[in-house]
Amino acid sequence: MASSKEYLEFILGQLSELDEITYRSMMGEFIIYYRGKIIGGIYDDRLLVKPIKAAISYMPTARYELPYEGAKEMLLVDEVDNNEYLKGLILAIYDELPSPKPKKK
Repeated sequence: MASSKEYLEFILGQLSELDEITYRSMMGEFIIYYRGKIIGGIYDDRLLVKPIKAAISYMPTARYELPYEGAKEMLLVDEVDNNEYLKGLILAIYDELPSPKPKKK
């Protein structure tokens, strides 16, 4: 099941206070970036983030879920209606996220 453009727009609206939030469509789902780093994505109309230490600390009771069959588990963000919570989550995990790999020439 693909994610809806409406859900993407809702999440982008919730994160609108942050500069440099971008996304990329990928096989009916959406990868979410902050300042060029992948923070997670929208899969089946669910916001999932990478299960790094900072995210686990910020959301200690978050459930692990598969974004799609065969993928690594990610953390489900339940509080998508709270834009301050989402903004805090993104800022908390940003420094720990890996930098993007350089593009091949």
